[in-house]
Amino acid sequence: MTVDNVVERAPAPALGASEETLEDYTLRFAPRTYRRWSPAVVGASALGGIAYMADFSIGAGIGLTHGTGNALLAIGFAAIVIFATGFPLAYYAARYNIDLDLITRGSGFGYYGSVITSVIFASFTFIFFALEGSIMAQGLRYALDLPLWLGYLVSTLVIIPLVIYGMKVLAKLQSWTNPLWLLLMVAPLLYLVVAQPESISKFLAHGDTAVNTASVMLGAGVCLSLMGQIGEQIDYLRFMPPRTAQNRRAWWTATILAGPGWVVFGALKQAIGVFMAVYVLDAVGAVAAVEPIEQFTGVFKQFMPPWLVVPLALLLVVLSQVKINVTNAYSGSLAWTNSFTRVTKRYPGRLVFVLVNLAIALVLMEADMFSFLNKVLSFYSNCAMAWVVTVATDIAINKYVLKLSPKQPEFRRGMLYAVNPVGVGSFLASSLLSISVYFGLFDAGIQPYSPLVAVGVPIVLTPLLAVLTRGRFYLRRTDDGIAEPVLDEDGNPSGTQYECVVCGEPYERPDMTASALGGTICSLCLSTDRDGRHVLTT
Repeated sequence: MTVDNVVERAPAPALGASEETLEDYTLRFAPRTYRRWSPAVVGASALGGIAYMADFSIGAGIGLTHGTGNALLAIGFAAIVIFATGFPLAYYAARYNIDLDLITRGSGFGYYGSVITSVIFASFTFIFFALEGSIMAQGLRYALDLPLWLGYLVSTLVIIPLVIYGMKVLAKLQSWTNPLWLLLMVAPLLYLVVAQPESISKFLAHGDTAVNTASVMLGAGVCLSLMGQIGEQIDYLRFMPPRTAQNRRAWWTATILAGPGWVVFGALKQAIGVFMAVYVLDAVGAVAAVEPIEQFTGVFKQFMPPWLVVPLALLLVVLSQVKINVTNAYSGSLAWTNSFTRVTKRYPGRLVFVLVNLAIALVLMEADMFSFLNKVLSFYSNCAMAWVVTVATDIAINKYVLKLSPKQPEFRRGMLYAVNPVGVGSFLASSLLSISVYFGLFDAGIQPYSPLVAVGVPIVLTPLLAVLTRGRFYLRRTDDGIAEPVLDEDGNPSGTQYECVVCGEPYERPDMTASALGGTICSLCLSTDRDGRHVLTT
């Protein structure tokens, strides 16, 4: 069959997918022709996505339940775990310009095995969209007396126009709004520390001052539910420019700060949430101290004119909600689309899944998810931890220490086995075991320690399964049919372009494989190849 005939018979979904995803290279490798931002711009954009207010609620909930000391220990423990596991993932995304789903495929899960984790990540995005939307609705009720049900609807609809576009719009939105958001968030903290230093001692003395390991682990379980946030950071980090001798320092700084470093800022917000909740309860007597709008208005009232308090607090809440929920909606749509396209070999368009994700989030908001926030996050965290720790362990140990997993990431159909028992087995075992511990199926005394199970089991099981299988389920093929190496002489993904025989578009070397019918084919067209005629044989 000639190349011309292949183009004539190209499936319509592949052509439509290729045209739509060129805005920000949805579902595929991000080429250097598109990655024109500096490391600083990419890093600032990624950090703009952590402007969410849920951290204040999470910290307040843990602090008011378990006391300040136990809450700070829980926050610190979770931050260490999240940083350590997030580092290898962020490095791979920035170095090889692929998102977390593409990383997961070649890090122990296989081409179809990673569909499980894509659904988990999509769940993360709509859960946190619902939390942030609830917080915005609380602000609208407080400031404008808007009913909560209507506030939920408004907080959902306002995101749709912003998230239709890709990275170019998101980068501008995050960069332009970062200074104002930072000023509004830091001002009340500085006021309390400088003008009312006694608030610090009251904060430290709040609740049970004795260290209780069960309380620490219960609190850490809630904080560790945020481990999936690294996926949203990676959706920005994949657009990092190639690392060179000239930008090496800036590249590493942006990768670390905007990658695993997000948790440093998140942990600080959680601690501030405890601080302000304790202050508001003591000084103002607010009964809803876990709600960020109550926390910030309670402090703003102490040093601002009354007429300015509510507008500024509402601005902070709305700004934070918009900054994070455009990222939640964007990342969630990528995860859903990725899974759907692989399983069905059809591409309905990312906008469809933007609406699906927001619809699920709206249902959760209307069901008053905010009222049982910590329970939802504690349960969800078991799955999130099992997934992220499994992938991080595969990269750090199986790739670099045992060398049983190929160091160069692979994500293309035909190059990977459908399912790799290393990652899938480790993930299922650790998540099911930790969930069993969480629900008390074993001794009740170990119930609070389910986070340790979710983190510890994959650290041991992932290398063990790689050794037992001798790493033979990672790669179905080692040759993709193209003579040129995927990486250039500096170890960066090659910028050489090849034309896809299906969609006719040029794509860079890492996104391409040889077609079984001749010529080269891009990864997305290969994903939508329904009868597998372009897939290389073993």
